[in-house]
Amino acid sequence: MKNSNTPQCVVLYRWKLKPGLEQQFIESWSQGTADLLLHGSFGSRLHKGSDGIWYAYAQWPSAEVRETAFANSPDTPVQEKLREAIDESFPPVFLEPVSDYLRLPI
Repeated sequence: MKNSNTPQCVVLYRWKLKPGLEQQFIESWSQGTADLLLHGSFGSRLHKGSDGIWYAYAQWPSAEVRETAFANSPDTPVQEKLREAIDESFPPVFLEPVSDYLRLPI
């Protein structure tokens, strides 16, 4: 049974960043996530891969909530700083949650 606290929309993002702008990207991603939490997001996690690619995934209660949040989010300086740090962006991958055993440490 699915409940309102279970993400129904999970999106995987991937980028190559410009050298020297990694901290700018981290700060911008963090601020962008904080902003989207106010619009229904369940949050995100950002990772640096051993392959040099940066990965993030964001969780949403539904695709509709995500679409509404992005449609109602004006372009901001935070988003510009995020884009400025990206050398190459790969298409987002939409994931369907099937089994979830990820828990935050207590």
